[in-house]
Amino acid sequence: MEFGIFYEIQVASPLKYREREYQVFHDVMKQVVRAEEVGFTHFWTVEHHFQVGFAHCSAPEVLYGAISQRTSTIRIGHAVVLLPFPYNHPVRIAERVATLDILSNGRVEVGTGRSITQVELGGFGIPYKETRARWEEALDIITTIWKSKDGTFSYKGRYFDIPERTVVPMPIQKPHPPLWVACTSDDTHELAGKLGLGLLSFTLLVTPERLGQRVRTYRKALETAKPYGAFVNRRAGAFSMTHLADTDKQAREEAERAFMSYVGTTLRANSAVLEAKKTGVDPKDPARGELPEMPKQYEGLDPSKVNLDYLIDNGMCICGSPDTAIRQLERIQKEAQLDQFLAMMQFWSIPHEKTMHAIDLFGKYVIPHFQATRPAVAAENRAAD
Repeated sequence: MEFGIFYEIQVASPLKYREREYQVFHDVMKQVVRAEEVGFTHFWTVEHHFQVGFAHCSAPEVLYGAISQRTSTIRIGHAVVLLPFPYNHPVRIAERVATLDILSNGRVEVGTGRSITQVELGGFGIPYKETRARWEEALDIITTIWKSKDGTFSYKGRYFDIPERTVVPMPIQKPHPPLWVACTSDDTHELAGKLGLGLLSFTLLVTPERLGQRVRTYRKALETAKPYGAFVNRRAGAFSMTHLADTDKQAREEAERAFMSYVGTTLRANSAVLEAKKTGVDPKDPARGELPEMPKQYEGLDPSKVNLDYLIDNGMCICGSPDTAIRQLERIQKEAQLDQFLAMMQFWSIPHEKTMHAIDLFGKYVIPHFQATRPAVAAENRAAD
C-alpha cells in the first residue's frame, strides 16, 4: 500500500490573525518535504473556496508549482480540481496540469470532483443539479485534448462550443497523467469504476466495513470500464484524519479538538438538509437555490453523540501511538484493500512541530509495516497497468 499526505490547509482564526496564513503555507511546504523524506509517495490537496479557517487551498495549482521545486520523488495530486464551470475552464485545467507535469518531471496526478456545498456552488453561480453534467463535459474536453496527436482539438457540447485550437503545453507523462475522481456516495463509487477513474474515497463517518463495500462496488464496475482517458486507472484510495504521537493518550489529547472540529464543520458545510433542520429554513426554498441531498452516511446521525471515542471505535480515523495506528490501519485495509491511504495530518489546532513529529512517526513505523504487507489486489492492479 502506498501512502499520501493529504491537506485542506487549515488556519486558526485567519481573519483576526492574517499573518497565520503565511506561516501555515510555509509550514505545509516543510511538512511535504519531510513526508517525502520519510517515505510518503503522494502529496494531495483539496480545492475549496470561501471555507474560512477550514480550507485555505483555493489555488492549489500555485502551491503545487512551489512543491514541485522543493521535492524530487513525491507525486503531486489534485484531490480534487473542481471541474464544473465556472470553477475552472477545462482548457485552463489542461494547460495548468501540463505545465506542472513539465516542472515536476512527470509527477502529476489529476483528481477531479464536482463540489456539493451551497456556499461554494452559490458563490460561483453553479446549479447543484448541473454539477455532474458540467463535470462530465469538462472531463471529456480535458481527455480529448490529451488524447489528441498534438493538442489540436475542437469541441461542441452543452456548455462549451470550442472551435479548433491547439493547446500548449502538453503533459510529458504518456499518454497523460493518471485520472481520479472524488466519491462521496455509493453511486459515484460505481460511476468511478465505469469511467475507469482512480477512486478517492474517505473514512469520515464511514466504517471500514462500509468503505470496503464501496471499494468492491468500484472494483466490480471496473470490469466493464469505458474510460474517458486513454487508460484505466484501477487504484483505490481513501483519506482519513490522522494523528500520531508517542503514546495513545498524547495523540488523543492533541487530536481531539482538531478531529471534532473537522467533523462538525464537514457536517455543517456538506449537509444543507441538516443545516435547514437546525435553522428552520426550508431547504427547498427557491430563494436558496437547489440544495444537495444529505449524504447517506449522515442520515439519522446525531452529531451530539459523535465524539473521538466514537470515531476511533468505528474505524473512522487514525489516532494513537505508531502501534495503535498500525492496528487501526490494518482494520481498514482488511476490509477495503486500498492501493493508497491518504493521511490528513495538518489541522488548525495542532502545532506544526507536533505535525512534523507525527509525520516522522508515521514514516518510521507505519509505512514500513505496510510496505511489507502489500495486498494481492494492489499487485494485480499494477500488473494490469
